[in-house]
Amino acid sequence: MARIPGVGLAKGLTITLRHMLRKSVTQQYPEVRPDLPPRSRGVIALVEENCTSCMLCARECPDWCIYIDSHKETIPAPEGGRPRQRNVLDRFAIDFSLCMYCGICIEVCPFDALFWSPEFEYAEGDISDLLHEKDKLATWVPSVPPPPAHDPGADPPKELSAAPRRPARAKAAEPAAGPRA
Repeated sequence: MARIPGVGLAKGLTITLRHMLRKSVTQQYPEVRPDLPPRSRGVIALVEENCTSCMLCARECPDWCIYIDSHKETIPAPEGGRPRQRNVLDRFAIDFSLCMYCGICIEVCPFDALFWSPEFEYAEGDISDLLHEKDKLATWVPSVPPPPAHDPGADPPKELSAAPRRPARAKAAEPAAGPRA
């Protein structure tokens, strides 16, 4: 079959001409915020009350950009018990100049202290200012979206389907009508 010379060039020029004649749409960013996808990753938010200073997030971080300092505090014992110790969070900081936004720290947190927030406007003029402490991380918590609802057509959770079901107790035979005379 014979090829017609210049067909590829003509196709390319028609696509270019089509885009040149189409009206462009400009988003006025500072005045109009963009609509982000519902599960977009912006910045990591910290719920300080949930953090137990277990250090899992800092150990699992491939960039070592999470810094945690804590101390042990003794809790007085209830009547007849022994005093307990718990970790108290002194410092929790994330260096976003090192972070690669992989989300491993959020996945390994057993106490739901870290979440993705859709905030993305946290740029700084100096790279050393990208080290955010726990008070700054806590300000992003209100913007964390709620988890998506379960799909109505999905299978039930494995925890529910794997649990053995107890048979319903049979109702007692008819109650006695009283003493027979």
